[in-house]
Amino acid sequence: MNLENTKVQMKKGVLEYCILSIIARGEVYASDILATLKEAKMLVVEGTLYPLLTRLKNAGLLSYEWKESTSGPPRKYYQLTEQGKFFVDELHKTWKDLNYAVELTTKKQ
Repeated sequence: MNLENTKVQMKKGVLEYCILSIIARGEVYASDILATLKEAKMLVVEGTLYPLLTRLKNAGLLSYEWKESTSGPPRKYYQLTEQGKFFVDELHKTWKDLNYAVELTTKKQ
């Protein structure tokens, strides 16, 4: 069994939840999402983030708005739709339950 592969799969499993949670704080630019993930030591590259954002948008969880930038071309800012807000709230409840179960089953006696 490959330990690194298992670690990567665990991170991938929570990546969507983390991204939606970041966006739930308010509209955000993709590079800000990447910076927040990097700060949390979840290293994600643009080639992973953009397809995921597109998938979440196509699922009706995100919308975006183009805004002018003072330092270059317009930027795409993402925000949650009403459906996205409900979705992330439900994920948060599930995360709390899952976190409790993991803590309970992995604690040392």
